[in-house]
Amino acid sequence: MNSVLSPLFETVDDAMPFGVRGAVQSIAGLTIEAVDLALPIGSLCKIKSMGERECLAEVIGFAADRTLLMPLASPAGVSRGDRIESVSSAPRIACGPELLGRVLDGFGRPTDGLGPIGASNSRRIDQKSPAPLDRRNIREPIATSVRCIDGLLTCGLGQRMGIFSGPGVGKSTLMAQIAKNTSADVSVIALIGERGREVREFLDHALGPEGLSRCVVIISTSDDPPLLRVRAAKVACTVAEYFRDEGRNVMLLMDSLTRMAQAQRQIGLAAREPPATKGFPPSVFALLPEILERAGRTESGSITGFYTVLVEGDDFNEPIPDAVKGITDGHLWLSRHLGNRGHFPAIDVLQSISRVRGDVCDSTQVNMARRVQSLLATYADIEDLVNIGAYVPGVNAEYDLAVQTRQKVVSFLQQDSRQPTTMAEAQKQLADLSNWIDQAEKVLKVAKAQAGNGRVK
Repeated sequence: MNSVLSPLFETVDDAMPFGVRGAVQSIAGLTIEAVDLALPIGSLCKIKSMGERECLAEVIGFAADRTLLMPLASPAGVSRGDRIESVSSAPRIACGPELLGRVLDGFGRPTDGLGPIGASNSRRIDQKSPAPLDRRNIREPIATSVRCIDGLLTCGLGQRMGIFSGPGVGKSTLMAQIAKNTSADVSVIALIGERGREVREFLDHALGPEGLSRCVVIISTSDDPPLLRVRAAKVACTVAEYFRDEGRNVMLLMDSLTRMAQAQRQIGLAAREPPATKGFPPSVFALLPEILERAGRTESGSITGFYTVLVEGDDFNEPIPDAVKGITDGHLWLSRHLGNRGHFPAIDVLQSISRVRGDVCDSTQVNMARRVQSLLATYADIEDLVNIGAYVPGVNAEYDLAVQTRQKVVSFLQQDSRQPTTMAEAQKQLADLSNWIDQAEKVLKVAKAQAGNGRVK
């Protein structure tokens, strides 16, 4: 009985027993200073201006006797002395199975024109991540429909993966393919800081009606206030947690974590935080683990997270990519060099890693994957020699095998986004590739032996 009423009890606990009022004192950039407004950080307020105009704002900090707020909409029309009223002390959204197939904004409200959502389960968007001892070990694989990932960089239920890429290398297309064809029960997609034009294209072309039917999409475009962009990321985590607690395996895809961090940087600087690393205040590096740790596997279900990270200047060691690498359970590096050559997905296998592959795959598949990666690394060592015609066959057997199998391996790594593969198909095609490599190795050994016999005679 308590489990049924617990959301109602939480709502009562978070409710404010009395109204709090204050007044606008000053505005500087994105920061609104208020007086006589004793509210906790995270509280939602309403600013009432002349002409019955209203603007929502959130408490982000304090300075002496003044409360610092940031607007959740355009502050146009707000003037000194405008009245501020409290709305709620904790941000919440309504969750339920009715969310499937819907598109929401950063407040959890529908934006697809399909009418209101009749969900009744109210949840806070700033929930804590599961306790370490409440998490289950990752022992089962999850299919992404991408042969390169499922075969060589296999992911598990509850894993967190970063997708690192520069702009225009194909991360959104890859994310849409995973969301549409994954073996997870539900996909939750957060488009944070995207261009408004790309949202409709993503929904209609990349995802499609069939893919949308098993997804929940949360959008906050680049022209939204920074608070709304960060809030959208938390709403996506909350929706994913709802379906996880209902016993589902959830695929959470967030595009992009970098834009969320940039929004938090704006919030932190507006709250007068000192910039720490390349202009990012400490709150950014506190928010990243807060968001990433909410994914994982529990007794009831799992959240598998794929988070895109926009790498400025293709620098893998920027502060945000570097911080994300240290938190996630692996990463996929999308290479611009491969993307420019029409190689999709443009995943650089040698720069990518899945830290749970050994826990979710049998030893046979792991050995086959390592063999393919070894040949890719060997070819990378001699690629310049091959391109200029300076490579001499017969000197090194491993070099010869890498050159001989190059085209076959590249064909395995490439895949049309409209042709998904199942986990079983990816494993079979990897086994076929491994057998073909073994046969090629035997042929090279025989040819070398025959050449040696000819020299002896």
